[in-house]
Amino acid sequence: MGPRPKLAREPEPRPGVGEPEPSPSLLDPVPEGASMRRLDLSRSAVHLLAAVLLVAACDSPADPQPVERIEALPRALTSSEVGLIDAGEAFAFDFLRQIVAEEDAGANVFVSPLSASMALGMTLEGAEAGTFEAMRTALRLGNLDREEIGAAYRSLIDLLSDLDPTVSMEIGNSVWHREGFSLEAPFVSAVERDFLARVAGLDFNDPAAADVINSWVDEATNGLIDGIVDPPIDPLTMLFLINAIYFEGQWTTPFDPARTRSGDFRRPDGSASEVPFMWMSDQSFPFAANPEYEAIELPYGGEAFVMTVVLPSETIGIDAFVESLDAAAWTGIVTGMGESEVLLGLPKFSLEYGTSLNEVLKALGMAVAFDEAAADFSRMHRDALEMRLHISRVKQKAFVEVDEEGTRAAAVTSVEVGVTSAPPTFVVYRPFVFAIRERLSGALLFTGVVRDPAAG
Repeated sequence: MGPRPKLAREPEPRPGVGEPEPSPSLLDPVPEGASMRRLDLSRSAVHLLAAVLLVAACDSPADPQPVERIEALPRALTSSEVGLIDAGEAFAFDFLRQIVAEEDAGANVFVSPLSASMALGMTLEGAEAGTFEAMRTALRLGNLDREEIGAAYRSLIDLLSDLDPTVSMEIGNSVWHREGFSLEAPFVSAVERDFLARVAGLDFNDPAAADVINSWVDEATNGLIDGIVDPPIDPLTMLFLINAIYFEGQWTTPFDPARTRSGDFRRPDGSASEVPFMWMSDQSFPFAANPEYEAIELPYGGEAFVMTVVLPSETIGIDAFVESLDAAAWTGIVTGMGESEVLLGLPKFSLEYGTSLNEVLKALGMAVAFDEAAADFSRMHRDALEMRLHISRVKQKAFVEVDEEGTRAAAVTSVEVGVTSAPPTFVVYRPFVFAIRERLSGALLFTGVVRDPAAG
């Protein structure tokens, strides 16, 4: 198993003494029950882009304001909403597993399944026949019909945006099309109704057109993403669809920065990186521990939105654990937690991640949408088949930062379519999985795998 890493010890060091030796129990098992590349396209193109942001407020953790806990959703979910949320959960872990499987060993991963789902959901409004069916399958939407899917996305936007008055959650969508490229009326109506999208025509030959779109992105993301479209716009590009999500919240119980200290985080290969660990004690959290993993849930604001951190056992390891992680396993994790006072040690970390999603989405079942000879986006444009509109590239870039006050994160997805005695101790000193989600509905915003917090 190799040597145990040096840990950031909690509680406070004694005066005149350096970092104290870690408690012998600290590492023992916890008892059970405790910017986009331009493509050369041979056909007309439609570009779909999505931007997602997650930011935490920067209020002082020393004097947190009391927040009333949100105990229930404001209304019962419809069957279509339940179907979309369940689909989002299934898609999220299929999506994460596939990305991790294709990534280099030892790499960190951070993605937004919600961003990808919304981006592809907007694309789905323009798909027909086999392309619609394949994309619906890839998004794990089962037998939900077009109208049910659209209505559920609209309801999800409303739900997430208004749920917690102490958290800012904004979702915006826009559609920008080349002047002279007439969109089909049912498609326009659908994206306006179901995604509350702004639809506008632009002269894509004007060098300033990209600036107009990027200004919208900048405003929608409160300046955290200043642009998506690279000027000049390709002459074969007909359409941009852009989704932006902005989230702002702080930990319900912030960490005290005075208790943060350096310690060793063990990488998958057994080597260690020194990172700052944040510490908290005398606080109760939803917590679970068993021979396979330990898990904890850290709430934001009124506790509707949470970060769930899962630490696989050393015996299983991060890669095997992620490979086994699906919607059913995830449900078992989040429903198996019980309230417990925990001595918590969590690394501060920030990382940037970007990857092409083409092969991931093909593997999930939507290869036909990338096939210029077979893709059918005729709900977008009446001549789509003749123009051979098809998805040419899907790419996501993301950023996350976790500190004492909360979480800052951003993600951009682009889809280009061608034409209690001693409390248990939870120290996250080795690779872990985490997710940011809405607790009451189960909607997943972000998921990630951290193998080395110091890698960035």
